[in-house]
Amino acid sequence: MPRYKLTIEYDGTPYAGWQRQDGPASVQQTLEEALFKFCGEETEVYCAGRTDAGVHALAQVAHIELEKPQNPFNIMQALNFHMLPHPIVVTSAEEAADDFHARFSARKRYYMYRVINRRARLGIDINRAWHVHNPLDIECMQEAANLFLGTHDFNSFRDTACQSKTSIKT
Repeated sequence: MPRYKLTIEYDGTPYAGWQRQDGPASVQQTLEEALFKFCGEETEVYCAGRTDAGVHALAQVAHIELEKPQNPFNIMQALNFHMLPHPIVVTSAEEAADDFHARFSARKRYYMYRVINRRARLGIDINRAWHVHNPLDIECMQEAANLFLGTHDFNSFRDTACQSKTSIKT
């Protein structure tokens, strides 16, 4: 079966997170429904890392397998068409090797957390930043952030069912 790597951008505000679940809409569900509309195949979309409710992604990597070969450009265009008006966009689609897996082939993940420190409420950034209206102690925050630099063992933060090979992260 042909395998395709997708790069996806989305505003997670209206979703209960990445993973398909009973009840509220998810990013995975929306993609899978668009795939079915495109090619008539029920296929699972695998991602590099699931996001929580309300979390956005700029370049989430996912992969799919389809019964019939498709032009990657057509996959991207069709998914974007069938996902309208949802705030989810496939920014690229490409053929992938049979051993490529969005989650297990990932080498890096980047996260961005934004804090806006001002008295006035947020307008444009309402769903994209944490609003703190009280003054912040930047020196104290920097001192705490520096503790995360380097290589550390995060074993005490892992779930008992964690599938990661190691708890040591840089």
